Amino acid sequence: MIGRLNHVAIAVPDLDAAAAQYRDTLGASVGAPQDEPDHGVTVVFIELPNTKIELLYPLGDSSPIAGFLEKNPAGGIHHMCYEVDDILAARDRLKAEGARVLGGGEPKIGAHGKPVLFLHPKDFNGCLIELEQV
Repeated sequence: MIGRLNHVAIAVPDLDAAAAQYRDTLGASVGAPQDEPDHGVTVVFIELPNTKIELLYPLGDSSPIAGFLEKNPAGGIHHMCYEVDDILAARDRLKAEGARVLGGGEPKIGAHGKPVLFLHPKDFNGCLIELEQV
């Protein structure tokens, strides 16, 4: 059901410093910051030959990333995103298997302009999973 790894998301306490580290220290191609108000985050994508890294920074005090950074002040891996061909079919299959889909189960438009869903980390070995329709 899942396809390729689309990205690994890392919550960071300082978006500019993290982007500079990937660009200047690691020599990666770093995109511009992009506000995603529906998700409460500002994101920066780092393009790699085989996937992407998504840097996450809170957009507002009610951001879920603000809570994550309170518990993890140095930042850390927040979620993994896998591609799926049909997000509604994937959702229905996962729910039938007992997986919990967050946010009421309806896809939202993600940072790439495509439908996304998140799966409860307790159902996936402690890892928050994002599915993105391609």
